[in-house]
Amino acid sequence: MDNQHYKNPIISGYNPDPSICRVGEDYYIVNSSFEYFPGVPIYHSKNLVNWKMIGHCLTTENQLSLKKCRPSGGIYAPTLRWHNGTFFMTTTNVSGEGNFIVYSKEPEKGWSDPVWIDQEGIDPSILFDDDGKVYFTSTGLDKTGKACILTSEINPFTGEKLTESRIISYGCGGRYPEGPHLYKIKGKYYLMLAEGGTEYGHMETMQRSDNPYGPYEPCPHNPILSHKEDMRERIYCTGHADIMEDANGNWWLVCLAIRPCGGKDNRVLLHNLGRETYLAPVVWDDEGWPVVGENGLIDIDMEGPLPAETYPVNRDFADDFSEEVFPAQYNFLRNPVTDNYRRSIKTNTMVLRGSDITINEQDTPTWAGIRQKGFDTVSTVHLRPMETVQGMRLGLTAYYNKDYHYEIYLTKELDIWKICLAKHIHDIFVVTAQTEIDLQQGDSIWLRIVTDKEYYTFMYSKDGENYEKLGTGLTVGLCTESTRTMTFTGTYLALFAERADMEVDKFEVKVLD
Repeated sequence: MDNQHYKNPIISGYNPDPSICRVGEDYYIVNSSFEYFPGVPIYHSKNLVNWKMIGHCLTTENQLSLKKCRPSGGIYAPTLRWHNGTFFMTTTNVSGEGNFIVYSKEPEKGWSDPVWIDQEGIDPSILFDDDGKVYFTSTGLDKTGKACILTSEINPFTGEKLTESRIISYGCGGRYPEGPHLYKIKGKYYLMLAEGGTEYGHMETMQRSDNPYGPYEPCPHNPILSHKEDMRERIYCTGHADIMEDANGNWWLVCLAIRPCGGKDNRVLLHNLGRETYLAPVVWDDEGWPVVGENGLIDIDMEGPLPAETYPVNRDFADDFSEEVFPAQYNFLRNPVTDNYRRSIKTNTMVLRGSDITINEQDTPTWAGIRQKGFDTVSTVHLRPMETVQGMRLGLTAYYNKDYHYEIYLTKELDIWKICLAKHIHDIFVVTAQTEIDLQQGDSIWLRIVTDKEYYTFMYSKDGENYEKLGTGLTVGLCTESTRTMTFTGTYLALFAERADMEVDKFEVKVLD
């Protein structure tokens, strides 16, 4: 097929650490999910550009325990592979028991219980060799505490280790060698690593050997992917990649990268959407080494021999509550209390039962959100309070984590109905704007968040047509670089209820950019 134009990111919003595999003419990607439930979203495509979330790999508490999981704890980088009719997904629960594998023949219908792998580290990967051996590779530490890459042979259905773990690489000189992927390509073993840390020095390197245990020689033009020396205005932090051959024999790489929310004249590099999934074509040079994109650089506007025709990408979201099950795009904070969410197809509504747990806590509040997928968005919820509780909060939040969020909400204080705007930044939680509102029994309210690269703007309406501005919050307050500890997620737009119940019959997010 001739080259087609496409735009990056191919999966927008917080979708880091992509891993890709092919089954015939079907393509699948999984991503990290950290403290959010269900865990490890899985996407499907026919053309590598239009991706549909078909579910999650980890949908039960037995598969994924996240109780009181810290922000950016939980599930780290997954790897997805297909072998002899079965999908295998391996990942790490850093807030649980470590590395494990789940498997499925039909990923939309559910996955196995975890089988645990007695190998340390994070970012595991699986290679099904053509001699029947299965290699399990992860990031670990040697006896001196130095970061290294470990490999052992395993049974992927039981987790049993068939050999001891062996050190096969220390990387190619960058700090934090991680995200290992071991491949068998034309008789040679290729080891691809993320190095430099998942920040502005991020890069992807390649090594190869005639033996899975090495020794490995580095690619002479490492890094094969990086923007650390050529930080293009619209894309930074490229790395943590996976490669795949498509049905037509063309090769592709998927990786994470960020889009900064500041302009080119702003030297402060900030991002609020999280690390997103990008696509680049790969060719192999005469020496058998991969060349990614434009000699290791990628861009928003790209072209390549895509395996099928594409169509316009739609990033909008709308829930009309016409189905009993949640759309796949939803996430919850940690393991949700399922009784706190009741969808009704008879009334096309959802009731959120608020508890005393707030969204400021490292716990499980009543919260249901979707990823913010663009800089310019409009989120709207139509809600009705079902009871009156002094100090209740029912509303809509722009949420990065428990310490960084803005929200507009309905409350009642001293028998007075109010619409409030609150902000939590670092250890400061404060109401920055409020207005009294005349609300009678059975009345409802519309709440709205409008976003761009500079501000989150908070609005309300009594009729759903005429909106009043309540206030704004700087986008910088919800940026990864603004947090006080290293974090790896992105901003969500979410419904929440505290101390009282609310009924919702409309929740939508329009992406304008």
